[in-house]
Amino acid sequence: MKTTYNRTISTICVLLYMSVSSCHRSASLSDTKGITDADKHYSALSAQKGRNTAFLEMFDSTGVTLATHRPPIEGYREIRQLLLSKSDSSYTLTWEPRFAKVAASGGLGYTYGTYKLVDKATKKLSEGTYTTIWLKNAQGQWKAVLDTGNEGLK
Repeated sequence: MKTTYNRTISTICVLLYMSVSSCHRSASLSDTKGITDADKHYSALSAQKGRNTAFLEMFDSTGVTLATHRPPIEGYREIRQLLLSKSDSSYTLTWEPRFAKVAASGGLGYTYGTYKLVDKATKKLSEGTYTTIWLKNAQGQWKAVLDTGNEGLK
């Protein structure tokens, strides 16, 4: 009886320790690499298949994008409607994250960096900056919940 009691108490202590220590989790290098890799993946997809395809894959259903001279575009449906209303075949958009940070929970983070927009006909280059806030979904994929960019680097 005493052995069962000691085993039960030990098990409870181990479980309590594990639950408390998991509350103090800090973001790991693999979390930061994961969010950076996701950002780079969507940039590569944009280069290969166009911005619209990349953004439609990138955004979470609750995503928001901030665009110049208009209110925030909220939700996947509205973002999709905006993207598909304009062809992306005349330019190539790519971006490069310069910094990434993931919350201690491992489920929320952000990246920021620079983007390049190249007109395919004239080869004119425009550059700017961007910030994306990411949420890790139930499948472990990083999806954008907020994305915005600013023109003006070049």
